[in-house]
Amino acid sequence: MQWNDEHAAGLATKTTEHGEKNARTGRRLVIFGAGYVGGALASRALAEGWSVTALTRNIDSAAALRERGCAVVVARINEVDWWDAPELAGDFQRVAVTVAAGGGGVEGYRRSYVEGLASVAGWAKREVTSGKAPGHLIYTSSTSVYPQAGGVRVTEQHPIGGEAETTQVLIEAERLVAEWPGAATILRLAGIYGPGRTHLVEQVRRGEASGQPQVHLNLIHRDDIVDACAAVWARGGGGPEIFNLADDGAATKEEVVTWLAGRLGLPPPVYTGAPAVGRRSLTPDRIIDAARARALLGWRPRHSTFREGYAEVLADSSE
Repeated sequence: MQWNDEHAAGLATKTTEHGEKNARTGRRLVIFGAGYVGGALASRALAEGWSVTALTRNIDSAAALRERGCAVVVARINEVDWWDAPELAGDFQRVAVTVAAGGGGVEGYRRSYVEGLASVAGWAKREVTSGKAPGHLIYTSSTSVYPQAGGVRVTEQHPIGGEAETTQVLIEAERLVAEWPGAATILRLAGIYGPGRTHLVEQVRRGEASGQPQVHLNLIHRDDIVDACAAVWARGGGGPEIFNLADDGAATKEEVVTWLAGRLGLPPPVYTGAPAVGRRSLTPDRIIDAARARALLGWRPRHSTFREGYAEVLADSSE
């Protein structure tokens, strides 16, 4: 199921009016960590006439969200001073935690994911004790919680784990979802790309790609994540439930960068064999299987392979 694709740009007046109405009629969404994914989720919800409240620590993001028609709380998610913000008064039918690591290595991960989710859960529990509904939570996690390698196909039934400290933090955060006082869903996201995410394109332009060519590059387009969120909320449920999100491509990195090079009129890059900048280890070789989301949610990625998604990215970057 998909929300309409109407752009929220230029809808500030319209969505503010909708927001005032829907704050009274039970169509309210709150997004904690309204960055790359959360901001797109806000735009889609506003276009559908939902009242959207967003929490972000970024002043520039806050201004952009207000311009679109969101009520905005500027705060750090891991703190508690935002609990009594007037923008958060009343019931929310939908809740999304779409945080990203705020820098600072492992401690940054912990502040954003574990401490952040603990703070949101604490706020929700307090709201429930005062007679308010908790709302259906969607928490965006990562497929990096899986340790499997060797080209295997990985489903939600596979065990999670790993030695990396950041992986342990992500797993700890997922466990906190069980404390949510209402319906909850965990979406384990493959590598996110989409508008403005051109780091792989830039590798091709430099002629040097990180990692190894034969490793599968599991990807998910930002807008397909938003569609999956809509499908989760439309279906409802108890929880916590877990769904992998990845496209249908199952392509290797070599396939992706060779295709990009061809579209850019460049020779294929050489591979460094080293992790990408900001990563401590190489990505394991596996294929993330999202069949469960397709079967139970009726979700289908519009960008079914990297080709559809990166064609849009390249078109946007050339304008």
